[in-house]
Amino acid sequence: MIKNKLKEIWAEGRPSINGWLSIGNAFTAEIMAAQGYDSVSIDIQHGALDYNSVLPMFQAMRASGVVPMARVPWLEPGIIMKVLDAGAYGVICPMVNTAVQAAEFVSYLRYPPYGQRSFGPTRVSFAAGPNYAGEANEEILAFAMVETKRAMENLDAIAATPGLDGIYVGPADLTFSLTDGRLAPAFDREEPEMIEALQRIVAACKKNRIRAALHCGTPEYAARAIQWGFDMTTVSGDTRLLAAAAAASVTKFRDLVGQISGSAEKGAY
Repeated sequence: MIKNKLKEIWAEGRPSINGWLSIGNAFTAEIMAAQGYDSVSIDIQHGALDYNSVLPMFQAMRASGVVPMARVPWLEPGIIMKVLDAGAYGVICPMVNTAVQAAEFVSYLRYPPYGQRSFGPTRVSFAAGPNYAGEANEEILAFAMVETKRAMENLDAIAATPGLDGIYVGPADLTFSLTDGRLAPAFDREEPEMIEALQRIVAACKKNRIRAALHCGTPEYAARAIQWGFDMTTVSGDTRLLAAAAAASVTKFRDLVGQISGSAEKGAY
């Protein structure tokens, strides 16, 4: 089986950068995967896509050699097993609030005797190389999302779940939940209470020798997160990057045309 490059990166003590796909299109996935990310995750939970988009997106990403991952819609065995069979080397599960849920999640990713994953690796048996059944339990990454007040109350127990590889922080939901809606959901939190929560998550992960991941809005904030001890950061995503680049291009055009128009008007008198 082709080895999981994220595990190799972390074993060498290096942080990783994860790309994010919310547009259900294979060409968009191919473009993003070619930009140098270590891994790229397809967002099935909030993305504008479904499973019919996921499979060709994984296929389009293969040529770049990035680690393919997916965020599933919920803690539900059917879709978790299906994205693994499609080729995911890592699964991010939202709204994991207890150790019981974390253990349930892990069980869906592992073949017996370590879990209850059903055998039927339709595409991944070709995409991942030989002996998939014998090595998948060691190579597939399980990330539980901590993004609620309840999850923070159970943080230590979640982090100690056998077979869990890491915690992925959703800062928007976490902020919304921890502050009971007092703070609006957003990335790159600067409030001391939120930074303290993020650092608590890192500490719990380090204590249990699992990986800590954070969804960020900018490279600058992601670099700070790495300094705090996060092992993986997601920096923005396809929709936000596309919008930002398009807006910057339009703004630059209007500034330049405005300067030309202004000069032309002055020259007319």
